[in-house]
Amino acid sequence: MTDRSTGPATGGELPAVVVLGGSVNALSIVRSLTPRGVTVHMSMPVGRPELATRYCRNALPFDPAIGAVTAWRSLLLGAERRLDGSVLLACDDDAIEFLASHHSELAARYRLDAAKPELHLDLLDKQRTLELARTADVPVPNSWQVREAADASRVAAAANFPVIVKPLHSHRFQKVFGKGGRKFFVANQEGELRELLARVLDAGLETMVVEKCPGPDSLLGSYYTYIDGDGTSLFHYTKRIIRRFPKNEGIASYHVAEWDEEIAAMGQRFFKGIGFRGLGNVEFKRDLRDGSLRIIECNPRFTAAQELLQRCGIDTAWLVYTSVVGMPVPKIASYRQGLHYWYPLRDFRAYRELSRLGELSLFGWLGSICHRQVLPRFRLFDPMPAIRGLMRRRKP
Repeated sequence: MTDRSTGPATGGELPAVVVLGGSVNALSIVRSLTPRGVTVHMSMPVGRPELATRYCRNALPFDPAIGAVTAWRSLLLGAERRLDGSVLLACDDDAIEFLASHHSELAARYRLDAAKPELHLDLLDKQRTLELARTADVPVPNSWQVREAADASRVAAAANFPVIVKPLHSHRFQKVFGKGGRKFFVANQEGELRELLARVLDAGLETMVVEKCPGPDSLLGSYYTYIDGDGTSLFHYTKRIIRRFPKNEGIASYHVAEWDEEIAAMGQRFFKGIGFRGLGNVEFKRDLRDGSLRIIECNPRFTAAQELLQRCGIDTAWLVYTSVVGMPVPKIASYRQGLHYWYPLRDFRAYRELSRLGELSLFGWLGSICHRQVLPRFRLFDPMPAIRGLMRRRKP
């Protein structure tokens, strides 16, 4: 590694940051670091509403048709060296895959955290994640490897329906089937399972089948931490999901920050057991059949809930930055609980779906959102990302 990329920040100009990919998580990072005097470059597809923030003076957009990995390879590993010495932060799975796959080349020119590249690639693979969880003595849902649609008969003989047709790599699945936030398919009987397996496998995607944990989305909870190169966890944080859209299948529309000792303990067991380093989030669901927590997935990066953590008093962007560049790292002993993180339009759709099912009344929904809300894009003094987001939704 070059002297510029390895030495701690000891005064003068702060090392720059290049944020790779993401959406509202990238926006939260630039809002945190720019006021502190850090130059932040945002590299994401052209047209993303987050690029409209007043805090982004160094946008590096790319044509989605080119692809993120190709764009970043040209930007960061090409002949031009103006970004050398910057801190690289991953905000989506494409970015994790890029950083891990090109780790040696990037480490020679940029500042990276203590993440283990091979482990991060393993955690992008949902099947490998479950295997790692077993080695850490963390409960997992029943799952089956599949190679062809005919495997549906074998799975059906052993599984309790409904089951999830879960891609091994979510980011690849979402590029093909992810319209509306879909992350997987749900099959309720063998014939449907066979059809869905054929559909996913014919698209060239690796997949597995996972038994669905029964119960509402409110049984989902997550643990977050950052583990430095010495193996020290610099903070502990948990939150719970209240609703998702679509129900039991989609992306969270409403979260609440609340401490859960059992989820935190299970998360720590998982990360310690696999020797994890870096910023991580692991999600669990409580299985109503036996009361156990079962791992759902792990995200070794900044997630969409980044803004909620920051508003709760855990500025992970600044914490990770200071750790990477060798500055004093802020001490975090606690965080503000009870804050709600709300996607208004998505949650209204969640309400309408639950209303049709007779599970949530209008008054029940209104009562549930009568809290001080953290919104993913909107800030009073930085409204343009939210405005651009609304305009984007209205386009035909």
